[in-house]
Amino acid sequence: MSLLDRTTPPHIGSLILMTGIAAMSVNIFLPSLANMAVFFDTDYAVVQLAVALYLIVNAGLQLALGPLSDRFGRRPLMIGAFVVFVLATVGCALSSRVEVFLAFRTVQSVAFAAVVLSRAVVRDMVPRNEAASMIGYVTMGMAVVPMVSPALGGFLDEAFGWQASFWLLSVLGCFAVWLAWADLGETHHHRSASFAAQVASHPELFRSPRFWGYALTGALAGGTYFSFLGGAPYVGSEVFGLTPVVLGVVFGSASFGYITGNFLSGRFSTRLGIAPMLMAGTVLMTAALGLSLVLLLTGLGGVWSFFGLMILVSAGNGMIIPNATSGFLSVRPHLAGTASGVGGAMMVGGGAAMVAWAGQFLDPVHGAEKLVALQFAAAAGSLATAQYTIRRERRLGAAASGPAVPFDDTVPGGP
Repeated sequence: MSLLDRTTPPHIGSLILMTGIAAMSVNIFLPSLANMAVFFDTDYAVVQLAVALYLIVNAGLQLALGPLSDRFGRRPLMIGAFVVFVLATVGCALSSRVEVFLAFRTVQSVAFAAVVLSRAVVRDMVPRNEAASMIGYVTMGMAVVPMVSPALGGFLDEAFGWQASFWLLSVLGCFAVWLAWADLGETHHHRSASFAAQVASHPELFRSPRFWGYALTGALAGGTYFSFLGGAPYVGSEVFGLTPVVLGVVFGSASFGYITGNFLSGRFSTRLGIAPMLMAGTVLMTAALGLSLVLLLTGLGGVWSFFGLMILVSAGNGMIIPNATSGFLSVRPHLAGTASGVGGAMMVGGGAAMVAWAGQFLDPVHGAEKLVALQFAAAAGSLATAQYTIRRERRLGAAASGPAVPFDDTVPGGP
């Protein structure tokens, strides 16, 4: 991997930067939601749709981007996606009506092509356990951006208004276009001759219970974060009375945990394998949310326990997401782009549903308890699906070591 050489696979630093810019677009403006509601003369729930709609459209795009990248390659889609992102971001900054803003905001979601395509690029380059490790390092670097961007967004809002966050994103989007053009060499060289041939191979992936098990584990784990993404700004401002700057700081602090979890994935996934990392992450996440819920229900919780325990939840996420992702990418490696798109769509689509759900029932009195209860349910589901998938992997390994016991992963029951 040579830096700024478009004839070779991209440098890991380039993948980190491109995915970091995509991640920043999700949350930099969240501390501004209350002020945006005032600017557009609308309810908070309406401007909060900027999160839910972004995620919903993102999920649909991922379903298309994965197969398209398997057919046409990773490089052209990455460049085109960031060009569209820049145009949509400028549209957000110039909007004077909430309907126009939300329309441009949904188009902005094309930036997440960087995440989908980076996962596929990594799996093109390295085998499964090493892919989990490399994805962990990529997302660890990427997590620094969501850690600081809410605080940066809060500062920009107070100093220059909510539009400043979007002007910054438009500049960074231009940089991403240049970086993708200069450094992202094509990594996918075994493309289908036609869409018909590609689609004909998809049942091979979709009939695999392991694919759905890994993808659902990641989706439920991601749901704990996305519900926090949509609900925590309301809880911080309306329940705990935090200012935009303070909210941005405590909101972004959860990324410390995500960085730690990603570091552990990068350090140990190759050595230990993805199963122990998945179990450790799901247990940690579920236990932290269970403790947070108990503290809130008994009256012992508050702003510091609510945001502080999210650091542990995020650490669990940082261990789960790279390993679950490597798992569903590796079920059928020649369909890594499709697997990345479908698995990513499940993560983001489930997150969008949880964001919308959280926004409907939060209130200034019991908002924190309700949000954590929703997160805990998702975490417990992630733990259950991880256990199922790992047991199936072990049965597959046992079958592979004993030729007299056939194993077909496309059969729901298996041996």
